[in-house]
Amino acid sequence: MNRHAWLRHAPLYAFCALAFAFLVLPLLVIVLTSFTNTDYLAFPPQGWTLRWYARFLSDPSYLSSIGLSAGLAISSTFTALILGLPVALVLSRRSGRLDGVIGGLFLSPLVLPTIVIGASVLQFATAMGFARTWTAMYVGHTILVLPYTVRTALASLSGFQLGLEEAALDLGATRTQTFFLVTLPIIKPGVVAGSLFGLIISWVNVELSIFNSTSELTTLPVKLFNYVQYAIDPMIAAVSASTIYVAVLIVFLIDRLVGIDRMNTSAS
Repeated sequence: MNRHAWLRHAPLYAFCALAFAFLVLPLLVIVLTSFTNTDYLAFPPQGWTLRWYARFLSDPSYLSSIGLSAGLAISSTFTALILGLPVALVLSRRSGRLDGVIGGLFLSPLVLPTIVIGASVLQFATAMGFARTWTAMYVGHTILVLPYTVRTALASLSGFQLGLEEAALDLGATRTQTFFLVTLPIIKPGVVAGSLFGLIISWVNVELSIFNSTSELTTLPVKLFNYVQYAIDPMIAAVSASTIYVAVLIVFLIDRLVGIDRMNTSAS
């Protein structure tokens, strides 16, 4: 790029740099603070230590919360994938008015406040007799994750050629074989991306989880939320930084398994 072109795009580059700093710098502060050697939050960190990570990882209650959060994220995302993929397949092949309403219904959790969904799940679970249980949290997290699996699958199916499925059927493949050998490999970017984003959404959720939490059933974000009300020390930063590491790892997996560029292309 020549000098004149760089100057012409300089405002755009500056805006992108500011946006990047706005998003990343607060996360960087949390990560660096988690290594401080003081007994209070300090930035820049005064000395370097891993004792705050060791403290929360040696706490059985935190390990239990990590296991609960991971179990909910995996199970709810798997269920949302099983439910959402058939919905996306049907909606991508139809264009009726009712289909638009159904599609909006499945995507509605994206526009509803999460706290409203949490309160609704609590009321429903209370009426059905399983409030404040793992099942209630599982149902809520599945509802929260479902729109992401549907939306990304729909994006991948937007340019799908039905002739490929028809050709496979003409060659003797069953509909099940056609789906797993033809359709699924083609829409894999959207399916994988939706699943991994669903894992992130479930892993970091507080608003929905807190409505169905108990003293023995507390996810990691809710555990952190409760802890910060009574104490403020670098262990808060260590726990928060750990959730950041998980999110970054999932984004890295998206890029390695699917490719961010491929995902953006399929969504467009």
